[in-house]
Amino acid sequence: MAAPASSKVVYEQEGVFIHSSCAKNDDQDSIISGVLRVIEKEAEVIVDWRPSDDTLDSSNILCAGKDSSSVVEWTQTPKEKSPRGLDHQNNYEAEWDMVNTVSFKKKPRSNGDATTHANGESKWSFQFSLTDLKSIKQNKEGMGWSYLVFCLKDDVILPALHFHHGDSKLLIVSLEKYVVLCESPQDKRILLVNCQNKSLSQSFENLLDEPTYGLIQGELLNRRKTFWAIHHWKKLKKDPYTATMGGFSKVTNYIFDSLRGSDPSTQQRPPSEMADFLSDAIPGLKINQQEEPGFEVITRIDLGKRPDVIRREPVSAEEWTKNMDSEGRILDADSVKQMIFKGGLCHALRKEVWKFLLGYFPWHSTREERTNLQKRKTDEYFRMKLQWKSVSDEQEKRNSRLRDYKSLIEKDVNRTDRTNKFYEGQDNPGLILLHDILMTYCMYDFDLGYVQGMSDLLSPVLYVMENEVDAFWCFVSYMDQMHENFEEQMQGMKTQLIQLSTLLRLLDSGFCSYLESQDSGYLYFCFRWLLIRFKREFSFQDILRLWEVMWTELPCQNFHLLICCAILESEKQQIMDKHYGFNEILKHINELSMKIDVEDILCKAEAISIQMMNCKELPQAVGEVLGMETSAVTTPDSDTGEDESVTVMSRSASTYQNLSMPVTAANGTRENAQQMAVTHSAQRLTPT
Repeated sequence: MAAPASSKVVYEQEGVFIHSSCAKNDDQDSIISGVLRVIEKEAEVIVDWRPSDDTLDSSNILCAGKDSSSVVEWTQTPKEKSPRGLDHQNNYEAEWDMVNTVSFKKKPRSNGDATTHANGESKWSFQFSLTDLKSIKQNKEGMGWSYLVFCLKDDVILPALHFHHGDSKLLIVSLEKYVVLCESPQDKRILLVNCQNKSLSQSFENLLDEPTYGLIQGELLNRRKTFWAIHHWKKLKKDPYTATMGGFSKVTNYIFDSLRGSDPSTQQRPPSEMADFLSDAIPGLKINQQEEPGFEVITRIDLGKRPDVIRREPVSAEEWTKNMDSEGRILDADSVKQMIFKGGLCHALRKEVWKFLLGYFPWHSTREERTNLQKRKTDEYFRMKLQWKSVSDEQEKRNSRLRDYKSLIEKDVNRTDRTNKFYEGQDNPGLILLHDILMTYCMYDFDLGYVQGMSDLLSPVLYVMENEVDAFWCFVSYMDQMHENFEEQMQGMKTQLIQLSTLLRLLDSGFCSYLESQDSGYLYFCFRWLLIRFKREFSFQDILRLWEVMWTELPCQNFHLLICCAILESEKQQIMDKHYGFNEILKHINELSMKIDVEDILCKAEAISIQMMNCKELPQAVGEVLGMETSAVTTPDSDTGEDESVTVMSRSASTYQNLSMPVTAANGTRENAQQMAVTHSAQRLTPT
């Protein structure tokens, strides 16, 4: 039975039975076969069980298992009932319509009398939203068929589901894509839902803070809309972790669907109202809006013609060796970074060069100095690793933070890059190393500990290093750059969203105005890009290329924000031509994952940087974002009376613009790198 177009079945298992203890003979269970599904629908994940035979006599399904205190049946509220025909009710889409009309109710145990609905059809199927799930109880190993019992947050206990064909663990794995599950300290058979890092929950709650209640409850919404807004808001507040990491766009869908309601006349809210809402919800996030229709807030600035740029071949082992003296010092670090920025590295060099790019090895160090450094760092690493390895079970019971870190790491490691050969399969040594490094990082920075997303940052680093100690210290250096993204107040994320808005408005104020008109001017759909540096937007091999280019810190500060601009600019025409609204924009951006050409985007981002650095009227705010401290000083000239403009460029930007070095062009000749960067007619080289 297929799901409707707006839903997606992510798990389906036949042969999942309910054993009813209320048959005519109390010593004999009635067995009802059914199908269990996990379904993504719009902004929710639904767990759904229904009998295999819809015409099953409901007298065989009387109550929950022997250890259950309640029974669940479909109850349709009078206001929601509709006079649909039986044919329509029997199709799957009609069943999906029941998601919004069915409620659970507790029912006292009967004495064996059958409960039959008026229409004679079985109504013992049940479904619930994953955000309502409190815990899952499992059977003891070796005790007959495996079964699971779902307990909801309002303490409703659903009938035990018996997996006669096994595979109950596959359901758990499927659910772990959306929620965090960990063993209860009191009973290892019970899996608690969302026992996550407290600071992470607070971080996401901070993005959806209490002042928003004032907006929802004020004059902005009528009574009907207020009801739905508060209903969805409570979903977010009680489970910000699942709602957020399960898909950030779904979070925003909850909010805006609540604000808009179902009245078509309210589908396009004034941008100023949406800006007010988001500025309250995300403290410190300033959103540019037009004061009145037809007037732009910022003055258009002519950035000049954007140059075409090309990328070179990846840096080879021979080129790397030529830039090193007899003792292993790098002769010209700036020149090497420039080559890496323009072409990346061949894979054979990454294990060595990434240590320099990430700051683990100093660029001016000798081989001997690096060897001694590795010895010291190895000792330091294993001392920290021993700290958590030597914690006894009794100690761990009294250390809730360490317990939470460990639980979340174990769950994340089991779902990080499992399609990559380095991490695939059970008992993979790569997974063990991933786990141990993340646990040791908790000892290195216990205040931050572990937050979901860190495993995404470590995975490519460990893949390249193939060494536990080197991967750890490179990860430490990377986390030094990314630390603010994962802090409780998420100040780094707020700052980057504001800076990205500043850059995009300069590049294309018309596109910004369009996004604002669709309540998307805050660029919240870029959150995942920024949080884990595009890790889930590009293929694994492309991420290796993208990260090493960004680690050169060329051609300016915050180059990753220009990459965001390049991606958005590439999608601008489709978004505007097809008149995408709020939901369509979010969906479109999410669906770009694994479809972006990394080399093309790097070319565009570099071209944007050159265009901005060559602009004589670059706004000060933009200059600060890019590390170019541009200031216009009005000083009367005695001869001309004209003003003088003083521009101070950051070291990375000036290095990029002034550095002249030979590189191999497409035709085999050697050209100046800067000439290649701004050649208008040259074609991009595709690395092999």
